[in-house]
Amino acid sequence: MLGGGEVIGELQMSWDGLLNLGDEPFVISFPPVHGVHPSLKLKATIVHICDDQDDALFDPLVDCEIARDTDAGHAQFAAYMKSKTVSHLNKAVEHFQLVLDQCPPHPDHPLSLYNLTRALIWRHYKKDTAADIQEAAQLCHELLPLCPEGTYPRNIAAGVDCVIRGCNNLPKDGSDEGIHLRRVVLGLCPLGHQLCPRALAMLAQAVGARFDQHGSIDDLDTGIQLLREAVSLCPEGHADCVTCQNKLAVSLVSRFDHQGKPNDLDEAIYLHEEALRLCPVGHKDRDYSLNSLGGSLIARFKKRDDIDNITRAINLYCEALTLRPPGHPRHEVTLNNLALALKARHVKSQVSEDFNEAIDRCRECLQLSRLDHPGRHAILCNLSAALCSRFTQTQNNEDVEEAITLCQQSLEALHSLHPNTYYCYLRLQEAYMSRYHVQYKPTDLALAVDNFRLASRHPTHGLPSRIIQACQWAVAAERHDHGSALEAYSTFLELLDAHLATRSSATSRREAASAFHYARSLPVDAASCAIRLDNLPRAIELVEQGRGQQWSLASRLRTPVEDLESAKPTLARNYLELSKLISNASQSSATISDRAAADQATTDYRRLTRQWKAAEDLQAAARQGPVIILIASQYSCSAIIVPTSGDPHHVPLPSVTLADLTNLKDRFARAIREASRMNPGESRTDLIVLSRIIWDQIMLPIVNVLEHVLKLKRRSRIWLCPTAAFTSIPLHAAHLFQTKADRSGKEPCLEDLYICSYTPTLSALIRSRQLMKKRAPPSFVAIGQGQPGAGKGKALLAVDSELGLVHKLVPATANRTTIFGDEATRAGALSALQQNTWVHLACHGKQDPKQPYDSHFVMRDEHLTLLDIMERHVPQAEFAFLSACHTAVGDEETPDEVIHLAAGLQFSGFKSVVGTLWEVDDSVAKHVVEAFYTYMFRDLKDGGVMDCTKAAWALNCATHSVKTKVPLEQRMVFVHIVGISSNLWNHALPRTTTLQQEFAPPVTPYMHKASRFFQYLPVVYQNR
Repeated sequence: MLGGGEVIGELQMSWDGLLNLGDEPFVISFPPVHGVHPSLKLKATIVHICDDQDDALFDPLVDCEIARDTDAGHAQFAAYMKSKTVSHLNKAVEHFQLVLDQCPPHPDHPLSLYNLTRALIWRHYKKDTAADIQEAAQLCHELLPLCPEGTYPRNIAAGVDCVIRGCNNLPKDGSDEGIHLRRVVLGLCPLGHQLCPRALAMLAQAVGARFDQHGSIDDLDTGIQLLREAVSLCPEGHADCVTCQNKLAVSLVSRFDHQGKPNDLDEAIYLHEEALRLCPVGHKDRDYSLNSLGGSLIARFKKRDDIDNITRAINLYCEALTLRPPGHPRHEVTLNNLALALKARHVKSQVSEDFNEAIDRCRECLQLSRLDHPGRHAILCNLSAALCSRFTQTQNNEDVEEAITLCQQSLEALHSLHPNTYYCYLRLQEAYMSRYHVQYKPTDLALAVDNFRLASRHPTHGLPSRIIQACQWAVAAERHDHGSALEAYSTFLELLDAHLATRSSATSRREAASAFHYARSLPVDAASCAIRLDNLPRAIELVEQGRGQQWSLASRLRTPVEDLESAKPTLARNYLELSKLISNASQSSATISDRAAADQATTDYRRLTRQWKAAEDLQAAARQGPVIILIASQYSCSAIIVPTSGDPHHVPLPSVTLADLTNLKDRFARAIREASRMNPGESRTDLIVLSRIIWDQIMLPIVNVLEHVLKLKRRSRIWLCPTAAFTSIPLHAAHLFQTKADRSGKEPCLEDLYICSYTPTLSALIRSRQLMKKRAPPSFVAIGQGQPGAGKGKALLAVDSELGLVHKLVPATANRTTIFGDEATRAGALSALQQNTWVHLACHGKQDPKQPYDSHFVMRDEHLTLLDIMERHVPQAEFAFLSACHTAVGDEETPDEVIHLAAGLQFSGFKSVVGTLWEVDDSVAKHVVEAFYTYMFRDLKDGGVMDCTKAAWALNCATHSVKTKVPLEQRMVFVHIVGISSNLWNHALPRTTTLQQEFAPPVTPYMHKASRFFQYLPVVYQNR
């Protein structure tokens, strides 16, 4: 078969005869064609055997057609090479396509793939047709596996390189098809291939384009992982080193905008600095590096308010402009960035020259940009912002009118899901609100609120910026009495919850929450708003959503895993492994490679968490007694009582303001400090006065509803759930300290009437009860460390005697053990916590107000930290008594998060905890401890069982019974947290018994327990 593919001869030999020739080559001669005597030297071998040999052979006619089209394709390709006429190339492609369509099972299939690929490559470079190079990439992807290892021909390699380069030059495409193509191209690059970093970067760019379109944070993380790999494959001097470093830095800044992780921004600036170092003066990429580093410095300026960052950014942009003069395709981009930097510096320094130059640069940039310029929308938006700022100073109506028009034009240039539409909504909101402040037209306020709503709910923009918008929306709605306030609060809390859910360790969640410290009051303000709208159920939901958010997230992620293990153990195991990896990598000492692993793990972590969520009926928290939520807002202070059944009750506190609570907190702090310097027999006058204030102004209105509306019987359980400023007030210490009008006795205090416990959230109370359904045989460990070592605090001389007292009071059936002295180490304490259901801790306790997760118990060697405790999961644990200082005190920065040692033990699995609000006097704590365990275990002599649900009742009885031995502030210090109760009547005396008969008669009717956040130096006591 020669020439045009015509048949010129046949082989006159049977197949058996042909195969019998073995490995010996033989020659076939053909009749002369055009004066030429063609001949072929052949060698036969078996390529396929089947039962029916005829079925194993290819149709000779098909072979003829394949050969004819192949020769025709080569002929057309040869004609193109001579004439450069595209029609010849088109025909070559048609012929090679026909061959490929007939060749899938044919031995010539690899060659047909190669022929068509080569023709498509040539046509792409001739016509610049994206479809041709995309198809060529798919063909190469199919061809390479058909080439055995070690037989990678040079011509195929050259063709693949052409395909990779051609695809790398295509515009970015964030569609699924575009990303698939980039993955195909990456698959064409063997390990160590010079074009691999570029292929990785292009895939990252495609994934990034999809992120811009749809806003999935997983795409952004994937892009960062790909770029990290690209950078790792680029040694210094590699052609793509600078490009990959800059692209990775830009992606990190984008993630910083969406998640607010400071490490991302710092790493981005480091990468930009390195890229600029590799681009000295005269380097072709220096302008790009200058511009990119300037953008990152502006981001850091906005985060840290350091004027040096913005000044340096301006200098970098000015240098970049000299490298991008008018006419340069990126001139407008740099000019626009310079205008933004000047405006930002004006906000900081109020230099009018900066402001005027910023507007001039924006106008110049707009004049230079074409109508179809891809960045024109940003130029319009930035000029609008500058004009709006000038309007607030000059009140020139033309400025604000032009600002609104420019923003509307910018919006028209973008599709609704483009991330930058957020900025259009933001600028429009600013413009309408600015005009409202001058002209007070309700339509402007309504339009501003519409744009607040659009900006905060924009699905493809970063969560931190949207959280800020929702916060500002809520503040504006409250200030101007707009009906959208509750919607704004709800949006804020939803966004904050979603933002914190992207963080997978406790410390990183707190760091993320602390960034919005200015919005600390929004959860209680939201509840106050709902109350003012007479929507109590919504108020409860908002308090629950905003309070203890970090604990709620952590518990939400932990609890479902337990439920999941039986149904989907593999999913549960993967989830827990990823959680540990992310937690380790989140530490500040993590290397860049650690962070790369964490990026991947975080993406997988989010994917798994989306597969399940926990939901709770909040009224279930009040199943065993009312829960009283105290709301301290700048707009109103009040309480909501969640009863066992029926609708919640609102209790206004008209005589209490937020300022009053702050003053009350400060007065309590001073009173506690003064009491610590007094002799035990001296009267605590200041504390008595403050306890009366708590009774009269806060708790008495609540007690009236409990007694007269809910008809709650005395000695029933109640749970206090304070928020915001109420967390710093010892609510359980409410006491009138007066004799009854008929002289029949003392007026009852709060804990004479009810048995009080604290709970951080309703959800925490519900979870605690759910976990108590599974009971383990009781085991009790007492851990004491009275000699912590040099530099770790004073010796606690009463610890050993306290441990002996506890050991004596705990029943022998509890499998009791004691750890003290050299055995009371960090490792020993952790092991004991995991192996026992009941724990008593007597040692120094330290609450770290700045880094609450570093709060700790002082052991012999290392500190036992809050994080150590949280990392242990002890589902069988029941009760802990923390006879140490500051174990139930949160931090001032996020008081509603209730981050303290007692909460950490509850998170690890302990259902019921007795903790302390301030420093404990080592010499008198043992009296409370002795009385507590006496009441706790007094029923065991009659065959009862150890029951941690009695803890609140036992503490109540204990603090009453030691009034003659223990000063008021040292009785106040102990509080019961969360806990669960059974029927408390089982533990109370008969109803005919009076309180004075139930408890040892006091010398003075003091109360117990008190406040939080009191740091002072003791004068008399040895403190734990």
